[in-house]
Amino acid sequence: MARHPAVLIPGDGIGPEVTEAVVRILEAAGATIAWEEQPAGLAALEQTGEVLPSRTLDAISRTKLALKGPCTTPVGEGFSSVNVQLRKAFNLYAAVRPVRSLPGVETRFRDVDLVIIRENTEGLYSGVENEITPGVVMSMKVATTRGCERIARWAFNYARQRDRRRITVFHKANIMKLTDGLFIRCAREAHAEGYSDIAYEEAIIDAGCMRLVQDPGQFDMLLLENLYGDVVSDLCAGLVGGLGVVPGANIGDDGAIFEAVHGSAPDIAGKGLANPLALLMSAVMLLNYLVEQTGDEACRTAATRIKAAYDLALEQGEKTRDLGGQLSTNEFADAVIARL
Repeated sequence: MARHPAVLIPGDGIGPEVTEAVVRILEAAGATIAWEEQPAGLAALEQTGEVLPSRTLDAISRTKLALKGPCTTPVGEGFSSVNVQLRKAFNLYAAVRPVRSLPGVETRFRDVDLVIIRENTEGLYSGVENEITPGVVMSMKVATTRGCERIARWAFNYARQRDRRRITVFHKANIMKLTDGLFIRCAREAHAEGYSDIAYEEAIIDAGCMRLVQDPGQFDMLLLENLYGDVVSDLCAGLVGGLGVVPGANIGDDGAIFEAVHGSAPDIAGKGLANPLALLMSAVMLLNYLVEQTGDEACRTAATRIKAAYDLALEQGEKTRDLGGQLSTNEFADAVIARL
């Protein structure tokens, strides 16, 4: 059976541990992936002197597909985010973060089922910053018609393909009338182009966040510009148990990178304490992406089996310590494999 080439980036800290566990589960499930391992982040810096070596970029350019563990980003200094560099390098303008309640993971809310769509290349995350004069710095929020239109259309297409019923745009257009105003104007136009079957609404982001923590069930899909999407997607992860139980994808017109959205957690690296579930869920998204791109039924079967297996493991109390269980990283992988 033909295998799909994909780049595997273990990342930093706990990255290699969770990556190894996830690859083992995918192989046990019969996923038709041929991995090509490449470095990025601090690990790459130590090996090559670069945080994002050309060989890694070349490999992703060739395969157009990658699974990435967490990479360290220094706070307030040092090199720029590997994640941001990858999104810009491959024009991965759509960040997708499904957030759903999991069996066996007790939280305040039940039956949460949200999808957050984040514009991934513009806004304040464009990194256009400069020092006006000593003691005065400026960061520019960039929005383009092209960028706003394409993420809006992408979100409505995604909603229709997956039978989602409503999109809510979070914004601050009452204050940022030009940038956020452009964003909601493009969303309205996209909705009017032929998506009358999908409900559309808007919410000022501060009020929207309040509504989220009161009752997340009133939302279905959220569409946000870059910085808002980053913040709100993590907030939503907190509704279902944290960043360790949500996947992430960065998708463009010609490729995709799937990643664990949590940090590299160097304080627990090498101790077998890391939860591989977030990266495993991202790998399931990768398999489903391959189904859409190629129609490979082996990927569809593997994705279905893995999701059912980790749901069952959680429901039966087979969890890592961050979720109140006792399993190590590899023991959780064993528990999932046993339920395939």
